[in-house]
Amino acid sequence: MGQRKEEFLEQFGGDYGYPDAPRGIDELRAADFKRLEGMVYLDHAGATLYSEGQMADVSKDLMSNVYGNPHSQSDSSMATSDLVTSARHQVLKYFNASPRDYKCIFTSGATAALKLVGECFPWSRDSCYMYTMENHNSVLGIREYALSKGATVSAVDVEELVEPSKNHGSDSLFKVSKRSNQRRGDDAFLHNYQNGNLTGISAGNKLNLFAFPSECNFSGHKFNLSLVNLIKEGKFVGTSQEQGRWMVLIDAAKGCTTEPPNLTMYPADFVVCSFYKIFGYPTGIGALIVKNEAASLLNKTYFGGGTVAASIADIDFVQKRKSIEQVLEDGTISFLSISSLQYGFKIIDMLTISAIARHTASLATYVRKKMMNLKHSNEKNVCIIYGQQASKVKDLKMGPIITFNLKREDGTWFGYREVEKLASLSGIHLRTGCFCNPGACAKYLGLSHSDLVSNFEAGHVCWDDNDIINGKPTGAVRISFGYMSTYEDAEGFLKFLRSSFVSKAVGLNNGYMDTLNFDFIPDAWRQRPISDIRLKSITIYPVKSCQGFSVQGWPLTTGGLKYDREWLLQGSGGEILTQKKVPELSSIRTLIDLEHGKLFLESPKCKDKLQISVLENWNHLTAEVDVYGQRYEVQTYGEKVNTWFSDAIGRPCTFMRCSSSKYRSCAIKGRRDLLCRDSRSKLNFVNEGQLLLVSEESIFDLNSRLSSSNGNGKQQVFVDAMRFRPNIVVSGSTPYNEDNWRRLNIGEAYFTSMGGCNRCQMINLSQSSGQVIKSKEPLATLASYRRQKGKILFGVLLNYEDVMDEEDDTVVERWIKVGQEVYPSTE
Repeated sequence: MGQRKEEFLEQFGGDYGYPDAPRGIDELRAADFKRLEGMVYLDHAGATLYSEGQMADVSKDLMSNVYGNPHSQSDSSMATSDLVTSARHQVLKYFNASPRDYKCIFTSGATAALKLVGECFPWSRDSCYMYTMENHNSVLGIREYALSKGATVSAVDVEELVEPSKNHGSDSLFKVSKRSNQRRGDDAFLHNYQNGNLTGISAGNKLNLFAFPSECNFSGHKFNLSLVNLIKEGKFVGTSQEQGRWMVLIDAAKGCTTEPPNLTMYPADFVVCSFYKIFGYPTGIGALIVKNEAASLLNKTYFGGGTVAASIADIDFVQKRKSIEQVLEDGTISFLSISSLQYGFKIIDMLTISAIARHTASLATYVRKKMMNLKHSNEKNVCIIYGQQASKVKDLKMGPIITFNLKREDGTWFGYREVEKLASLSGIHLRTGCFCNPGACAKYLGLSHSDLVSNFEAGHVCWDDNDIINGKPTGAVRISFGYMSTYEDAEGFLKFLRSSFVSKAVGLNNGYMDTLNFDFIPDAWRQRPISDIRLKSITIYPVKSCQGFSVQGWPLTTGGLKYDREWLLQGSGGEILTQKKVPELSSIRTLIDLEHGKLFLESPKCKDKLQISVLENWNHLTAEVDVYGQRYEVQTYGEKVNTWFSDAIGRPCTFMRCSSSKYRSCAIKGRRDLLCRDSRSKLNFVNEGQLLLVSEESIFDLNSRLSSSNGNGKQQVFVDAMRFRPNIVVSGSTPYNEDNWRRLNIGEAYFTSMGGCNRCQMINLSQSSGQVIKSKEPLATLASYRRQKGKILFGVLLNYEDVMDEEDDTVVERWIKVGQEVYPSTE
């Protein structure tokens, strides 16, 4: 045991690892989570993991018993009904809710439970729906029902002013900041009112709803549940000014994983949860725990199978069942999933929920403290943590969540997508973005309404790569711990932060983040003159993501190398197919015969070769498609061609050719990263530049690093230039010297550098015996020394500078040939 772990156990040993349970954390992890070997899973707030023993119990149960549809009286149906009844009681017990006061309604998840409340709540024009800013989108979505019925909607910030332990149920312990009211136009409501769709309710009978999470899934802030009693008693300042009766909804989807709301102490009207958040399996099943009195007020309009006592098909007659569960659960519930719940609760009961809370809190507290102490070499903080540090309450209760962003030594931000990409390469699973919690995200990141609108207008939407806009993060990074998380997980994550993001006062320029790092360049290369650089190979890739073919010489056009990446495959849903999505593309071989004007294609899954004329034929159908945000006019092909490719990759697809591009690129002096639209340089189906160049010396240096980093018995990794799918390979330079080239000429052909090529997981795919193998290399090693402002660079992108014939205004044809000298310029 290392010194760090000894220090950790000295501080947290009483809480960490389930010392009072039949099995400790190490035994639990070794027996039930063998699949986690070699990885660090830290997205338990998104979905925790099922145990192997749990799944064995589920499988044994389903293979040993017969469960029928519960809407019947057969033995198998009765067995299911008994099991469902038992599961309802188990759920109520988990929330310390008396079956006399509450009912458990099974839904497809917490979101479906919230939707059910929104649909059935008796909204009126006099109602108010109020919710805290820190709420999931699924809670915010209820406002659509409220607004459509004319109700007033408002969001509030609720801040505790003293420690929860000193809170004795007084509303003065909370500071409430109310946002502006939301309400929709009166004309529509007047129309509905006159047609009898809205019922006037007296002030004394009107119903209002207040919603908050037991734990914020963004920050981990645990809300004080005394809010329930204050609101229901009319003592909460945020709701006391509104007339009528207030009901309370708790979103416990995150909070119930370590501290389910105690409904005996805090009798909320509605509580929602999803079971996969608690014990990993089953997914697609959740619950609405509803107070009996509140359930009787819900107005269910739709009726489905199992919800009626009697109905007549050809007249307006229906009699709904009396049971709350049967009225609110439409159709046959997911009874086989419900049968699995007992085995998840079996684990929780063995460990106890209080021990899980202490265990996960010990890890989160330890990591949070270590992160706050991380400093760059200039003593600037690396981590900006959201939540507790923003509160005036010293001991604010926090769940096992840490949400943060990282800063560079110069004060600029690391983008959260960069963090996520590097974490993936290190075998660390975490979450980035806003986690479907826009209010908390804006609050903690300091994003104003104008910031949010301008970000959207700049193209930012959920789950995209726009992580920094106008110098501000648009989201954050979140890690979260679960009941099977270990100290080793925590240390693995901290090691990742230290090695990837903390600058060190060694070396010339903190080389691990520099684009260039000459510390590793052999002396023989340092002294070598940059004069004998030659073109070593030329490769053409006619079809995007398919194999290329090598040539000794090839003509150039306004689009770069003739026919390069001029074709691609589109999936049945309109998506562009690449090797990342369809590895089978890498097995399709291509060849172009310039003399006969033919494109030849072969696939191991197709008996016959495919031949396609490369001569432009505008008799084929044309269309416009979007390829990574750019519009292209394309030529499509007939059924025979599409069938061949569909057979080759095992899925329906459409083969298409770029006929013209509305996307033009050019280099702007001093700004090689910018693109413009007034150049003749056409881009076919390439991501950025027309051609990609790599050097043999850079490949050699990368392999040297791979060799040194793959010791200790690890399998040797070696990559050749073709792993990077270059068009041009040069030799005779020094490693990474191509980064500095601004222009170059090969024979009579001139090229402009568009800057470095940002690499992705594609370079981690390799082929062995016809199988596509995915690893973490070489991208992980490149990330350790070739990162620049969130990009991992290797190779450079080039655009061809075509020459026009002055007499007939046509492009002069130039060729490049293997063996030609390459003359770079850094000016």
